[in-house]
Amino acid sequence: QVQIVESGGGLVQPGGSLRLSCAASASFFSINAMGWYRQAPGKQRELVASINSGGSTIYVDSVKGRFTISRDNAKNTLYLQMNSLKPDDTAVYYCNRRPPLSVWGQGTQVTVSS
Repeated sequence: QVQIVESGGGLVQPGGSLRLSCAASASFFSINAMGWYRQAPGKQRELVASINSGGSTIYVDSVKGRFTISRDNAKNTLYLQMNSLKPDDTAVYYCNRRPPLSVWGQGTQVTVSS
């Protein structure tokens, strides 16, 4: 059974930082490429960052230089360090494989507002 649990979201002021975590079942995490996705109100879900089993990363242009994705394969955990947050980063953040499976976790809400 696939288990995905995202955490670490919250309310932060512009310019602040948050660190998201995603704990997943071993079979789901394994050696697969993983990604952080986000969905803002009224918008489609988008891939924000991804990392393969070897540690190579890809970022969407809007977060380059501000977000860092990492993974701990021993703990089946994915992380997203988010710095210099902007109001446009407000969204529900999800983790999934890349490309994603049809099953999604509950996500974690990130709200950037003064």
